[in-house]
Amino acid sequence: MTNPLFGPEVRMMLEEDNLPGLQAFCESVHPSTVAETLSEDDFTVEQVWHALSQTGIREQAAIFEYFPTAWQQQLVEKSGRPQMAKLIEQMSHDDRVDLLRRLSPRVAEGLLRLVDEADRRDIATLFRYGEHTVGALMTTDYAWLPATLTAGQAIDRLRQQAPDRETIYYIYILDEPSRKLRGVVSLKDLILTDRHVQVRDLMVEETEITTLKATDDQEHAAEALAKFDYLAMPVVDDESRLVGIITHDDVIDVITREATEDLQRQAGVGPITESYFDASMYRVWRSRAGWLCGLFLAQMFTLTAIEHFNEMIKKVIVLTLFLPLCMSVGGNAGSQAATLITRALALEQVFLRDWLRIFRKELIIGLALAGTIGVLGLARTWLFTSPRILGDCPLDKLTYVIGISVAGICLWGTLIGSMLPLGFKRIGVDPAIASSPFIATLSDVTGIMIYFSIAQIFLL
Repeated sequence: MTNPLFGPEVRMMLEEDNLPGLQAFCESVHPSTVAETLSEDDFTVEQVWHALSQTGIREQAAIFEYFPTAWQQQLVEKSGRPQMAKLIEQMSHDDRVDLLRRLSPRVAEGLLRLVDEADRRDIATLFRYGEHTVGALMTTDYAWLPATLTAGQAIDRLRQQAPDRETIYYIYILDEPSRKLRGVVSLKDLILTDRHVQVRDLMVEETEITTLKATDDQEHAAEALAKFDYLAMPVVDDESRLVGIITHDDVIDVITREATEDLQRQAGVGPITESYFDASMYRVWRSRAGWLCGLFLAQMFTLTAIEHFNEMIKKVIVLTLFLPLCMSVGGNAGSQAATLITRALALEQVFLRDWLRIFRKELIIGLALAGTIGVLGLARTWLFTSPRILGDCPLDKLTYVIGISVAGICLWGTLIGSMLPLGFKRIGVDPAIASSPFIATLSDVTGIMIYFSIAQIFLL
């Protein structure tokens, strides 16, 4: 969260044109805090650039990477292109590619013409990979060494590489000039070992290293880093040549984004990648209206179901009073099951081949839940139903109808809630689509059928 003291201080420094103060602020405060402070609504783009220009290009790049997407685009459009090109050269390799993807082709091409040739080639390489692949997420900013060096020589070489590398905790051992990955050694091992020991004797062999392919999905990278607790993982091509690395901070972004998308889908909202205030009114409307319209149309089947039992409702009007109670049970039970199974699929705790085991477990749990809810339904109907609203309906029979109905609907909701995510996964659709609104709508329609069918058996 932004420190509320920074905003007024920075505004005052801008008003007084306090250049040393602005420089100290940009260089002594963490880049994320600087970016968050300067992103406040009452700062203009010109003021932000004026503040940033008081520090070096490396610090500017570090701060720029933390600006929200909308601010980055505004800053690019209202800056001098030579200045922005220099800043892009200093940005993290993966972050600058993300930025250029978001810019209009005309602006991106104009900037690329001004970027150093080596950086331009690197950007072009990363641009080749699909937007949600490991290749698009990786950085080519890694530390590497040949296997022929001693530990002492390796440390001396790393001192030269360190300023331009994203991380040097893992050092990758490559063949020259093929750049095939032969192993990896940690900085800790290099520092603690004797200076005369050769790097090849310290490294973990390539056959023991977990690697990623540049064409893998980003979710696979997130799962791998979480599973092995690595700070970074090497990315290789089909010939085992090192093409980049994935770092833990990039994976955190992927996990956050994927979790956000799943939560949005489970709430019946189309994925919105921007922050709440950055997303346009039209984008939010479109993401929510589609689901609402679809669910509204599906909910119309409840009218058809009720119409089917219209004659019975006329004879036993008291049934309508308990209809909301019965309908809600299935949606609640189904949403619980769907959430648990969707999350288990995402974490690879369960797989499609486990569907029968899942069905058996949810059947047992569903029966237990149905028994619990059924007893509550019996108690509520028997103890608290006023004789005035019964009409000609016997209380004991109504009690059986409500108890059995809520138990049956609870069991049914549990089973469809657990099986639907697996079904969606099987046909290649995100299991999160089996969202709470979707389950609730389906449970409402089927719950009405179950409720009135049981009522017909007991009361007519």
